[in-house]
Amino acid sequence: MPLCVHLWPHISFFASWRLCGKCCDRIHHEDTKTRRASMKIINGFNAAMTIWLAVQAAGQTPEELDFISRLEEFRTIRNMLPAHVDRLAHSLLEERKQRIARLASSADVAERKAYVRERMLRAIGGLPDRTPLNARAAGVLERDEYRIEKVIFESQPRFYVTANLYVPQRGRPPYPGILFPLGHETGAKAHSAWQQMLGSLAKKGYVALAWDPIGQGERAQLYDPDWGESKVFRSTTEHTIVGIQCLLVGDSLARYTIWDAMRALDYLLSRPEVDASRIGCTGNSGGGTHTAYLAALDDRIKVAAPSCYLTSWSRLLESIGPQDAEQNLIPWLGDGLDHADFVYAFAPKPYLILSAIRDFFSISGARETYEEAKRLYALLGAQEHLSMVEADDYHGYTKPRRMAAYRWFGRWLKGVEDQEAEPQIKTFSEEELRCTETGQVSTSLGGETVFSLNKKRAEALARKSPSSPKDLAGYKDKLRERVRQLTGFEPSKAPLVVRPYGSVARSGYRIEKLVYESEPGILVPALMFIPESAAGRKPAVLYVHPRGKGGAAGPDDDIEQWVKGGSIVLAIDTRGSGETQVVETQQANDFRPYFGNFDSAMTALLVGKPLVGMRALDVSRGIDLLATRVDVDPEKIFGIGKESGCVPLLYAAVLDERIKKLALEGMLVSYQSVVNNRIHRQVFESVIPGALKFFDLPDLVGALAPRPAWIVNGLDPLGHSVRLEEVRKQYAAASEGFRLAGAETAIRVAERRADDRAAAFYQDFLK
Repeated sequence: MPLCVHLWPHISFFASWRLCGKCCDRIHHEDTKTRRASMKIINGFNAAMTIWLAVQAAGQTPEELDFISRLEEFRTIRNMLPAHVDRLAHSLLEERKQRIARLASSADVAERKAYVRERMLRAIGGLPDRTPLNARAAGVLERDEYRIEKVIFESQPRFYVTANLYVPQRGRPPYPGILFPLGHETGAKAHSAWQQMLGSLAKKGYVALAWDPIGQGERAQLYDPDWGESKVFRSTTEHTIVGIQCLLVGDSLARYTIWDAMRALDYLLSRPEVDASRIGCTGNSGGGTHTAYLAALDDRIKVAAPSCYLTSWSRLLESIGPQDAEQNLIPWLGDGLDHADFVYAFAPKPYLILSAIRDFFSISGARETYEEAKRLYALLGAQEHLSMVEADDYHGYTKPRRMAAYRWFGRWLKGVEDQEAEPQIKTFSEEELRCTETGQVSTSLGGETVFSLNKKRAEALARKSPSSPKDLAGYKDKLRERVRQLTGFEPSKAPLVVRPYGSVARSGYRIEKLVYESEPGILVPALMFIPESAAGRKPAVLYVHPRGKGGAAGPDDDIEQWVKGGSIVLAIDTRGSGETQVVETQQANDFRPYFGNFDSAMTALLVGKPLVGMRALDVSRGIDLLATRVDVDPEKIFGIGKESGCVPLLYAAVLDERIKKLALEGMLVSYQSVVNNRIHRQVFESVIPGALKFFDLPDLVGALAPRPAWIVNGLDPLGHSVRLEEVRKQYAAASEGFRLAGAETAIRVAERRADDRAAAFYQDFLK
């Protein structure tokens, strides 16, 4: 393999975290705008290099083995995985559509509202306890008709939120209040568009509150004081890094963002200038997301106006796909929900959908959601309480939508539709609006982060392990059932369909090229390596490599060594790998260095069928193939995984006892390590939401006992080697499970050096 391909994960991560040499020194001293512009170049470079290196890596497979993509009937094979998860999603959306059509009374709507709220709270992991806000003033900025109070409060103990409160200087209090959650725009609460609207609201007689979202403004969660920015630069990347950590403990990043907003509302209502009976909420993009969330969950909000967010999941899947972590409530589609359900949860209170015709959030989806919601508002006799305004422009809280919002809030919070012109607002600088001395909570106040709070929640989880041999069988049965539930794994009862595509002769063995159907719509390209040894049944290895079936198929590579040692080897492209690797959108390419196949993996979670569980099925169907061969010894079917190929193989082995031995080389040591490390990369495709409530990867290995299991060269969440002693420590509980099964020597935690040949290293394993 060329060195550039071998080193690319490290190069890509380094480039997306730090610039090197003179560029780093130069840009470090330039202004923020220049640094961000530079990062756009780097992100573009990363995306281009990811694509180029994928081609180069694919090119390492000998041409005669890379056969699928050269056949006309498989010209869309790289779209197979997204097409499959989209089909699942559309099927669920069609089922939902039929259920919604049956809603016929106000009682039906009330039941739907309760269901939406219950599912939302379940998806985010519930809400934290309401603790003292400990709000403090950090300064005041004066304008002629309003003032801006700089405020810091604690949404959770020592979890600091930096906010700006816009207070009118004229009129008679108490005033209506506007909660203003923000999107992903640069500058957070200091963004000029937000200042324009917040200042206008204050001049129009509203008290308006905006705060920095997690990962933005003064609240970077992965802040690097040397660089002066987040270690990962993009707020969406930061959101998704910490969001994946939240998923593992059964939470969502939205648990924290929603709670910040609810505590912001607590603060707004604590102000004597605010009339608690007249509260509105509006925001754009990610702020529109949180307007929809808050309106659905918090009864104190009386009027809602999300901008540039509401569409429909059907249209979203056809366009930009799922967004960053907090915008995906898992398993939203599996729970039979869509964007219109946010509106139902607020009904019959006044709701204004603000849309842009040329937005990347589909206008067709927004119109469909509006039409659907209109029927339910009519059932409640509240047709006048729902409206939609669209402007022929692009994504953003532009003037046409701002003016519509002023009219809407005036109508429902003041009793008079606002027809006044929008005042021109003189903006403050980001430095003037900041609440902390340094411009970052982490360097001014310290305190908690989502990372630290989530880690504490993980540490509080109490998983039970068997304590005696008699407990072991029941424990393993319960664990397997839990794995089935969380992975969505459903063993196929259909006969395996296998199609041959020729063979290749090599010295001492031949390679059969074939494709088998894992489930309807999913084809698994595979290579069967068969030794020219004496007749009779032989050991067989199912091999899963991160680059697919050809990942170790070169001359004198691992597979050839095993085959020449007398084993049959079946190497496969699990869905989304090898020749079925997905062609990603631009956003997904930006995410790929950290999250791999983001769009398909996230959609899979949304439908309740994690990608790792789907890939485990691909493995199990490969075992079906091996088990039918007359030249394979069914008592000697083994599994060997490499790096990211290990986790789906492990899940398959837990659920399929036909795999008699398992070797996991270069596997992520544990899910807990992802929660414990501030940054991770390339683990998302292996994540099971809520897994740490019930098990970790070492627990799954322990559940294999007494079947032999080898853990070789464990990796941390950044893909770095973990010391052998540390791996043994993390697998101590697994070793105890083997001891209880009377198979203490069947588990092996080992280190394979670069010069260790596969034939010699795995000699005992393949016996």
